[in-house]
Amino acid sequence: MSTALVTDLTIFVLALLVGIEVIGKVPATLHTPLMSATNSIHGIVLAGALLIGVTAHNPVGYVLGFIAAVFAAANVVGGYVVTGRMLKMFRKKAVPASQGPASQGQVSQESLAPLNGHKGLKGLAGKLGIGRAQS
Repeated sequence: MSTALVTDLTIFVLALLVGIEVIGKVPATLHTPLMSATNSIHGIVLAGALLIGVTAHNPVGYVLGFIAAVFAAANVVGGYVVTGRMLKMFRKKAVPASQGPASQGQVSQESLAPLNGHKGLKGLAGKLGIGRAQS
């Protein structure tokens, strides 16, 4: 084995061990947001895969570059999909049509029509005969 290969394998193994140690310390509640953000940042991996494909001079290099580009693209897209699903969990739920706005404590336009231009609580109180007399 050459010295460069041993050096590269040593760096790879050390990076793997550091990554496992760091991810192992993340609480479960933060794991999904953290991983979705890092997956979307991995666009640099896609750039590296494309660089490998461009600089290849034999069929093996082309195939490895293509496979790396496919995996990197899947990683980036997966990061955005997971982030989208997480954000969807925090959106307000739509009100079903069967409940309607009247059952939610809201007043419909038809019920406001008899106010004849009176606005707010004063107009409503005047129509109901509560409070001051109308002029």
